[in-house]
Amino acid sequence: MSADDGNAKASGVHFFDDVSRQFDKAAAAARTYPPGLLEQVKACNAVYRIRFPVRRDDGGVQTIEAYRAEHSHHRSPTKGGIRYSLDVTQEEVMALAALMTYKCAVVDLPFGGAKGGIKIDPRACSVGMLERITRRYTAELIKKNFIGPSVDVPAPDYGSGEREMVWITDTYRELNPSQLDALACVTGKPLSLHGIPGRREATGLGVFFGIKEALDHTDDMKALGLTTGVAGKRVVVQGLGNVGYHAARFLQEAGAVIVGLAEREGAIHDPNGLDLESVMAHRRESGSILRFKDAHNMTEPAQALELPCDVLVPSALENQVHEGNAERIKAKVVAEAANGPVTFDAAETLARKGVLILPDIYLNAGGVTVSYFEWLKNLNHVSFERMTKRQHEATSRRLIGAVEALTGKSIGDAERRLLSQGPDEIDFVRSALEETMTRAYQVVHRLWKVRELPDLKTAAFLHAIERVADAYESQGIFP
Repeated sequence: MSADDGNAKASGVHFFDDVSRQFDKAAAAARTYPPGLLEQVKACNAVYRIRFPVRRDDGGVQTIEAYRAEHSHHRSPTKGGIRYSLDVTQEEVMALAALMTYKCAVVDLPFGGAKGGIKIDPRACSVGMLERITRRYTAELIKKNFIGPSVDVPAPDYGSGEREMVWITDTYRELNPSQLDALACVTGKPLSLHGIPGRREATGLGVFFGIKEALDHTDDMKALGLTTGVAGKRVVVQGLGNVGYHAARFLQEAGAVIVGLAEREGAIHDPNGLDLESVMAHRRESGSILRFKDAHNMTEPAQALELPCDVLVPSALENQVHEGNAERIKAKVVAEAANGPVTFDAAETLARKGVLILPDIYLNAGGVTVSYFEWLKNLNHVSFERMTKRQHEATSRRLIGAVEALTGKSIGDAERRLLSQGPDEIDFVRSALEETMTRAYQVVHRLWKVRELPDLKTAAFLHAIERVADAYESQGIFP
């Protein structure tokens, strides 16, 4: 399972209301705009509710309910994943589409926000049934012009992945045979269908880069009673899906100590540290993370949220930190790797306690950022390294030769090969992702301090709101 913006479970009206409340809080600090412009920025521009019949494996017919929401058309195309879940509602996809708008604005991507959802349990469907549903959903989107490389570009999300993106791409190409850029109609495709390396771990890696950047700010860490840097930080991760697993992996590789892990079956805790790969191997063998070596078992996954730690990474579900448990959160930093894991009221409580919240519209933007790179690759019809790899290697060899001539010393063949090796596509992707996440944090952090905003989350929303509003104004839509 892969996601533009992290794994999450639906929570409907409450989630939509929380997004709206966060918008209103940030918009109150926005620059002066023409009357009504901020309402336009907040509004969901288009929602397509679909019901269609699909043949079941037993020959019967099932009516499927599905949605596609396009929150903002200030930039084209719109962008956002498609989730497969029985919890999908219209309010949820609207809320997630709004978050995608703000997310793309925060990391400076040329997209409006969108989101899709199909109200099914993918685990209860056969592969054939899933394929029929996915292809019919795609056909319905095409009918109303809700999909296309320059219109609306979906991606995987909760319950969907590369396989579903293959079906969508194939259906789109069949119904648009003359579309030269058809492969750019979705992102999150497998490499065999011109996807991009690094896409699977992109959201989790982006979470790591965001946490790393936040922990490098001396004044902020001093206020929390922490030293700078990832090394030695005690971390709890809730959710070991695509986002949580990769975030935990990169954090551990950077020297963090994983003291708690939570999944749907429960949670485990060891103050001396848990080896992530050993836990994952244990889960593959036993079907559960529980009963791992000497770790303490907790049958309720939510208990892990309250463990003593420096950094809490909720990366699974929405509304996990709420008014019922916010006072018991002991983390100094809460890194929102999922969409909306901290409710609006809980965020207010954590802020009063001095907890630093790294907002979801910034922190889990790694997936959509690398999706942007895939979209560009498909539009350009060429991989990133093809035009530069050999030239880079030739330049490096000339530079090495010049250094050897000046110093009178030569290096070994192994070192020469290492120093002159040109970058692969994955190198471009990861370096560009790190640059994107680092630069975005610095911009939001500066806004937080210069405008004297109450918290980093408000700063991120305000930055996004003003970027979208400025885009509308620059187009002359509001003369």
